[in-house]
Amino acid sequence: MNTEITQLSEDQAEAFDRVAEVLRPAGIDIENGLLQPPQGGANKTLAITGKAGSGKTLLLAALYRAMEEAGLDVVSADYEGKKRKDRRTLAILAPTNKAASVLRMRGVPATTIHRILYSPVYDPEYERIAEWLTGQGEKPEIEGLTEVALERAYAFYQANKSIPAALAAAGLRGSDFITGWKRRDEPLDVGMIDEASMLDDKQFEDLKEIFPSLILFGDPAQLAPVNQSGTMVFEKLPAPAVLNLSRIHRQDANNPILDLAHALADPELGFEAFERMIEEAAARDERVVWSPRVEVDLMARSPVLVWRNATRIRLINAFRRVYDAPVDALLEGEPLICDGLELPLKHRKKRLDLEARGLIKGAQVIYLGPGRKPGFSRLHVVGAEDPQVSAASIVKIEMPDEEEPFIPFAARMGAAFLHGAAVTIHKAQGSQWRDVQVFAPDLYAAARMGRSEAGQPLWKRLAYVAITRAEERLLWVVRNRLSMPSAPLTTADLVVPAPKLELEAEEEL
Repeated sequence: MNTEITQLSEDQAEAFDRVAEVLRPAGIDIENGLLQPPQGGANKTLAITGKAGSGKTLLLAALYRAMEEAGLDVVSADYEGKKRKDRRTLAILAPTNKAASVLRMRGVPATTIHRILYSPVYDPEYERIAEWLTGQGEKPEIEGLTEVALERAYAFYQANKSIPAALAAAGLRGSDFITGWKRRDEPLDVGMIDEASMLDDKQFEDLKEIFPSLILFGDPAQLAPVNQSGTMVFEKLPAPAVLNLSRIHRQDANNPILDLAHALADPELGFEAFERMIEEAAARDERVVWSPRVEVDLMARSPVLVWRNATRIRLINAFRRVYDAPVDALLEGEPLICDGLELPLKHRKKRLDLEARGLIKGAQVIYLGPGRKPGFSRLHVVGAEDPQVSAASIVKIEMPDEEEPFIPFAARMGAAFLHGAAVTIHKAQGSQWRDVQVFAPDLYAAARMGRSEAGQPLWKRLAYVAITRAEERLLWVVRNRLSMPSAPLTTADLVVPAPKLELEAEEEL
């Protein structure tokens, strides 16, 4: 048995066994590491829920490794290789690039839902490179590609397991080797979906069409999708299909951020008492900061989390002012949030290409500079496997007390962006940052309004989601003030280094 499995807690082990039970009729025996012919039957969906720190990601990783050892091929979405009659498949998905990148950093080869719903069509010549990289073919000779370029692609793939990123390391662009995208017409076997609280009904139905076995991982304490009337897809499943992880593992490490998040479950806890808890935690642990102002240096890479849209707009404009951003242009290094694609139906191919490269609604993006064509922007998509993108862009920077936004880029059609120095807590779901600033006056306003969502005060759900976005440090901002920057904006931290190659001289015979 996988040694990782033996390290699971009692509730994690129980959930593992239930997943094993669900997969067995599909011919997948993860307990003994065997594949057998499927027995048929109805599609199965199982949900594993738990609050932050309950070990959902640890369990997901253990299940992934057990399925891989049983013989399932992991579909990474960028290249699937040759079809085999007896091939059995697994895909690990997240709603956003940022959420997928969190899993990849932990050794789990996750991708976005979109990259599974649609698969790339490769140029036949470059498909030979992909086959070689994945161990399915001989090393090719490609006109225009040097031996060094191929070795660079190989070295990159060994470290990152991404075909597009490896080909990019060889000096190719996506348009060189991906000729289009097609809706997946063949089902896969098993899908594991992280951050399932963000799924809407349409996405859920699409996934059920592809995966006869679907395992959802979600946090019922987070915010439901805006269009879902306060409910999450796993809350509509029958009770036997939902398993809850109740033990909080990360609290064992005395994590004050998680302690605060879970304190919100106390129905008697009011906002003022909660703020006292934060102040006390800050006095004894540097991972919690009681901050009298917004730290502007952090806003370029990790946005301030707010509730009210008016607060978001004010903070964004204050951020631009302190960096002396011109009124008619963007500075290199400014953060953006993708707000969707403004493309008509006849440009479906371009839409699929942009979405597959990471420009989906909610994606975090850094502006790198103007593109070669008018209206185009060079962008860094945070968390994407091949992050450097050039796209026709429509950038809208909303202004306080004005209906019309400032638009520094106004392509006739393309990817639409809002400024990303501050974002609403709803849009922050699925993302994590090392340092997170939460704008407390907004949560106080939500508490004063007395609004509820799914039987819980809205301010508590907002606070829970905001707090649990922090990987290492939480800054609880209590005043409407902004610091001055310590240095100009930069993009130096976004350079994607090529893998180092060592050339050795051959001995003469």
